[in-house]
Amino acid sequence: MYSQATSKIALPSHLPQPHLPAFDGAPLQPVSFFPAGAEIYAQGEKAGALYQVEFGAVRVYRLLADGRRQISAFHLAGETFGFEADTTHHFFAEAINATGVRVFRFSSRIDMSRQLLPLALKGLTRAQEHLLVLGRQNAVERVAAFLVDMAERQGGLRQVELPMSRMDIGDYLGLTIETVSRVFTRLKDRGVIRLLNLRSIEIIKQDALNYMSE
Repeated sequence: MYSQATSKIALPSHLPQPHLPAFDGAPLQPVSFFPAGAEIYAQGEKAGALYQVEFGAVRVYRLLADGRRQISAFHLAGETFGFEADTTHHFFAEAINATGVRVFRFSSRIDMSRQLLPLALKGLTRAQEHLLVLGRQNAVERVAAFLVDMAERQGGLRQVELPMSRMDIGDYLGLTIETVSRVFTRLKDRGVIRLLNLRSIEIIKQDALNYMSE
């Protein structure tokens, strides 16, 4: 939404490197740095590249006709995004916090269909799961499902980092920021989670959270 200048950086060699996909014919690019709120690409821009989060987090969203924002996905370190079925982007992509992204550009002369198919299927599965979450009537179920998903994507740890704001979560789940905050407080009061700070929670009762999300 707020486009800012990006810069190329090289990560120190002693830092752990995330797993990179084996894209034959796509040379590994330096990391592009995006400050919090910086636009990575815009709706309507030419597509044709894949983006992998090296560190930080990305939100993918669309602006509705009435000015509201609908977030369709969050992408965390190691995850790939930007795959499109045609030649233009249908969504905006924006850095949530200080984020490093590698860009993979492909030659039109190389057939990448075999390598891109798993990414397309994974994206379709995640989109279907998101629709199932949005179809639930209960706000507690939606938030619980979101927390379970975030925990699984971070290795199943009890402590879950939430780089996105409560407003981001609301725009992703189709809830108001007030409702999201109330549900977090309710889960805390029930002893299901512990609020470590605005961007981090600890799951105390995993089974209870799983039950609420089903």
